[in-house]
Amino acid sequence: MDLSVCVVNWNVCDDLANCLDSLRDGMRGVDGEIIVVDNASADGSLEMVRRRFPHVRLIANDANVGFAAANVQAMHE
Repeated sequence: MDLSVCVVNWNVCDDLANCLDSLRDGMRGVDGEIIVVDNASADGSLEMVRRRFPHVRLIANDANVGFAAANVQAMHE
């Protein structure tokens, strides 16, 4: 794998969808992965990722662990 992209999310479903659309388009032809760590969003983000972006690796936290901790989670995935 050449590239891993981690996106930390908390209650910005529409922005996350736009980000993932852009990453999908920009990564065509690249051997890579996208990891989304969701910090207990209550805005439908999890459902949106599962429905629209099944290729994305999704980590769903039960609480907002913060930006740094969420990035560490993705690195260990």
